[in-house]
Amino acid sequence: MRKVLIVALIAVFACFGFATPLWAKPIKVGAIINLTGPASTWGQFHAKGHKDYFRYVNEVKGGVGGNEIDLTVVDHAYKVSEAVKYVKKFCTLDKMDMIATWDAGSGIMAKPIIQKYKTPNINYSTYQGILKPPVDYAYLPFGSYVMDSYAVLDYIKTIHEGAEAPKVGLLTYNNTYGKSIHAPSKEFAVKHGINLVAIEQFPPKTLDLNTELLRLKQKGAEYIFMQCLPSAILMALQSADRVNYDVPFLGTWTSTDPDFFKRGKGLIRDRMYMEFPGGLPVDGTPAMKIMETLWRRYKTVTKFDASYWEGVVIAMIMERAFQRACEKSGEINSQTINQALETFRDEDFGGVVPKITYTKTDHSASFTARIVQIHEDATYTPLTNFFVPGEQRIRLLEQR
Repeated sequence: MRKVLIVALIAVFACFGFATPLWAKPIKVGAIINLTGPASTWGQFHAKGHKDYFRYVNEVKGGVGGNEIDLTVVDHAYKVSEAVKYVKKFCTLDKMDMIATWDAGSGIMAKPIIQKYKTPNINYSTYQGILKPPVDYAYLPFGSYVMDSYAVLDYIKTIHEGAEAPKVGLLTYNNTYGKSIHAPSKEFAVKHGINLVAIEQFPPKTLDLNTELLRLKQKGAEYIFMQCLPSAILMALQSADRVNYDVPFLGTWTSTDPDFFKRGKGLIRDRMYMEFPGGLPVDGTPAMKIMETLWRRYKTVTKFDASYWEGVVIAMIMERAFQRACEKSGEINSQTINQALETFRDEDFGGVVPKITYTKTDHSASFTARIVQIHEDATYTPLTNFFVPGEQRIRLLEQR
């Protein structure tokens, strides 16, 4: 009995930072990220943020409870079959304590595997289908594309002038990712008096969008809401210029990557907006100060980037789950991590992301959004407060 008590006390002391290397056990994390496939710039910067923050935790904080975080990042090149292969390996041979998957398809296909082996998984994509029951072990880092859809349309309704309902057109890929905004946009439009005049879909390999933009113009769309990769958004802006179509373009939080700004000079101008559920340097919050520390310390990026930001966010969520598991159970493994995640109630991450809540039946993290304007110099200006779309009144911010 005395030995058990001593072991328990050692575990508790370790969780609160009194551990020595003698007690340390690596916390094994696997991340399956697109590093070489389509849209790989996203994945490369996701990996940079994820790696940098865990490196910071190990070097500056001494790990979690004296335990070093051991991160393994692998490339699935945006191929679901490759992702599934790695998920199985991580859950069986490597026995990871927690994993991250990258895209909607991989997140969906990973669910039965992580549930079989009881390995918690947080997905870089926020596709709402990942949250369909059973939701066990599958987590999102922040609100889904349903939230994006509600937030963008709520913003349009708020800023629209005139007695008639705003006319909105959707421009999306014809795949699962693109179609993810269709149903929630239709639902919100009907409920809140928005005229959804057209939905234009196109294959990811399309070379121009002249026809689609001309159709939207002919339908009288006053606002374009998009769900496609940043390269396609630039193609849409280029096609809008060709058909002399001058309207605001709005997207979900996945609208930009570093290449977007390199290629967008003269195209982005002052017409591009997106829902972004996170902190920005202009906020000056404690967590954003930590991000700036990461830039200076590791020099993998030199300024704010939304892809790097998400890598840091997911790493922060994981670290908090490890800490809570250590505090509550005295040990960090897949089961205690999952139990810890489901105790999150308005978990505060210092302003880098909205407060997060997970329960046994809801792993959606949050439903808090804001709208920002995208600038050609790769900066973002907040246009609204943080708000719950469809429930809280939007407060438009004065621009300096």
